Amino acid sequence: MRATIDRDGCIGCGLCSDTCPAVFRMDDEGLAEVYTDPVPSGEEDAAQEAADGCPVAVITVEE
Repeated sequence: MRATIDRDGCIGCGLCSDTCPAVFRMDDEGLAEVYTDPVPSGEEDAAQEAADGCPVAVITVEE
Protein backbone atom coordinates (compact mmCIF):
# COMPACT_ATOMS: atom_id res chain seq x y z
CA MET A 1 0.00 0.00 0.00
CA ARG A 2 1.29 3.44 -0.92
CA ALA A 3 0.32 6.91 0.18
CA THR A 4 0.80 10.10 -1.81
CA ILE A 5 0.10 13.77 -1.16
CA ASP A 6 -0.62 16.46 -3.73
CA ARG A 7 1.51 19.03 -1.94
CA ASP A 8 0.28 21.84 -4.21
CA GLY A 9 -3.09 21.61 -2.49
CA CYS A 10 -1.87 20.93 1.06
CA ILE A 11 -2.91 23.58 3.59
CA GLY A 12 -0.64 22.30 6.36
CA CYS A 13 -3.36 21.55 8.90
CA GLY A 14 -1.41 18.61 10.36
CA LEU A 15 -4.36 16.23 10.60
CA CYS A 16 -2.58 13.50 8.65
CA SER A 17 0.55 13.59 10.81
CA ASP A 18 -1.60 13.56 13.96
CA THR A 19 -3.70 10.66 12.65
CA CYS A 20 -0.90 8.52 11.20
CA PRO A 21 2.54 9.70 12.35
CA ALA A 22 4.09 6.44 11.14
CA VAL A 23 3.52 7.58 7.53
CA PHE A 24 2.99 11.35 7.46
CA ARG A 25 4.90 14.28 8.93
CA MET A 26 5.08 18.01 8.49
CA ASP A 27 8.14 19.33 6.67
CA ASP A 28 10.14 22.51 7.27
CA GLU A 29 7.75 24.44 5.02
CA GLY A 30 4.76 23.41 7.14
CA LEU A 31 3.36 21.06 4.51
CA ALA A 32 2.60 17.38 4.88
CA GLU A 33 4.86 14.77 3.38
CA VAL A 34 4.93 10.99 3.13
CA TYR A 35 8.14 9.77 4.72
CA THR A 36 7.47 6.04 4.96
CA ASP A 37 6.86 4.22 1.69
CA PRO A 38 5.27 1.76 1.44
CA VAL A 39 2.82 2.15 4.32
CA PRO A 40 4.06 -0.13 7.12
CA SER A 41 2.10 -3.24 7.97
CA GLY A 42 -0.48 -2.42 10.61
CA GLU A 43 -0.70 1.26 9.65
CA GLU A 44 -3.00 0.83 6.64
CA ASP A 45 -6.19 1.78 8.50
CA ALA A 46 -4.59 4.87 10.06
CA ALA A 47 -3.22 5.97 6.68
CA GLN A 48 -6.66 5.59 5.11
CA GLU A 49 -8.24 7.47 8.02
CA ALA A 50 -5.77 10.33 7.42
CA ALA A 51 -6.69 10.37 3.73
CA ASP A 52 -10.41 10.30 4.48
CA GLY A 53 -10.07 13.10 7.03
CA CYS A 54 -7.95 15.43 4.91
CA PRO A 55 -9.99 18.64 4.65
CA VAL A 56 -8.66 19.39 1.14
CA ALA A 57 -8.63 15.75 -0.09
CA VAL A 58 -5.01 15.77 -1.29
CA ILE A 59 -4.02 12.38 0.19
CA THR A 60 -4.38 9.18 -1.79
CA VAL A 61 -3.84 5.71 -0.35
CA GLU A 62 -3.74 2.85 -2.87
CA GLU A 63 -2.81 -0.82 -3.00
